[in-house]
Amino acid sequence: MRHNMKKSALYSLVLVLFLSCVSAYSQDITQLKVEGGHNSKRQQKKPYVILISADGFRYDYATKYQADHLLAMGKQGVVAAAMRPSFPSVTFSNHYTIVTGLYPSHHGLVNNSFYDRARNESYSMGKKDKVQDGSWYGGTPLWVLAGQQQMMSASMFWVGSEAAVKGVRPSYYYNFNDSMPVDQRIQAVKDWLLLPEAERPHLITFYLSDADHAGHSYGPDSPQTEAAVHRVDSIVNALTNAVEETGLPVNFIFVSDHGMTAVDRDHPIRMPSAIDTSRFIIPSSGTMLVLYAKDSADIRPTYEALKKQEDHFRVYLKDNMPAELHYGKKDDLDNRIGDILLIPEWPYVFSERRPGMGYHGFSPLKVKEMGATFIAWGPAFKKGIQIPEFENVNIYPLVAGILGLKYSGPIDGTKKVLKNILK
Repeated sequence: MRHNMKKSALYSLVLVLFLSCVSAYSQDITQLKVEGGHNSKRQQKKPYVILISADGFRYDYATKYQADHLLAMGKQGVVAAAMRPSFPSVTFSNHYTIVTGLYPSHHGLVNNSFYDRARNESYSMGKKDKVQDGSWYGGTPLWVLAGQQQMMSASMFWVGSEAAVKGVRPSYYYNFNDSMPVDQRIQAVKDWLLLPEAERPHLITFYLSDADHAGHSYGPDSPQTEAAVHRVDSIVNALTNAVEETGLPVNFIFVSDHGMTAVDRDHPIRMPSAIDTSRFIIPSSGTMLVLYAKDSADIRPTYEALKKQEDHFRVYLKDNMPAELHYGKKDDLDNRIGDILLIPEWPYVFSERRPGMGYHGFSPLKVKEMGATFIAWGPAFKKGIQIPEFENVNIYPLVAGILGLKYSGPIDGTKKVLKNILK
């Protein structure tokens, strides 16, 4: 009897925990909608674009691991040798660059984590209140551009899509939840495309994290990363099949934010002794150790001391960063780049313990493995086209051009770079 009571109590506890998790989970994947929006008559006749990002999907993954569906789509459309991410080659900076056409130093998300001197606050991809605060985001994301011109948009996750940037959100969106089942994500996209013309989004963003997680945990050359690439490939195939059932002429642009590389795990670079950590705010390390001085008088002497300790890393002041990185004092529109930047030489990284298996964040001009993927297909694109590497700031004018959206603000990309891939 006592045994049965224990079993019953245990079952009740498990049931309560399960129902609690289900309740929390169901609340976390609720679609959010901006009320009152609709496509103007003119916008109802515009093309459709689904912009897919597979985080960490290196430029050569599709070929390296024989992602059959993506390779087949590439033969039906356009494939780039690589797409060059902006510096630093990290997730938040580059996802937001793709949808604004601006370098990180120009749109304000200068890293996954950084300090803002004027606010005396730090932004981090892990801080939900910051991520959802539109005042941190510069530029005009594609969905904001669409909303300003009475075109409906939708986001199945993208950096910036949870915030009201310039007071505008995607017409339909979800707060990021990586545990949301893929079949539900795909069904949401299909449901959006089956809405009446006045309510139907013409721009959809769609995000996948599988390749990035595997690359970090197991390295870019691991069986686990190969399996993640095949998962992404299968998901894209399932998505394209679901969209095809709607009968709509949809254009697909498959990209990634950056690549992935193995690093020297046996010789991490420790915090240099020249740095008095009590005198600096240090929000990030790894592939770039960033110092924000609490007192500007500490900048020059610390920099000079660090120059004498350079060993598998280079030290820069904000005003002597290499110009080609677009990450110096002249580019820093929001004054968010650190005062002193320590950049390791590949394959070394800064770490106080043994580093992980895979990293990104290095300069894409020096480390080829930082290269991202670009594959595009659909009625707007020419077929069987291969193009050389290009910068990811050029995605913005490409998508805006397909959708017939006009932009007036300054961007770092240009229509000229990708104009020849369109019919």
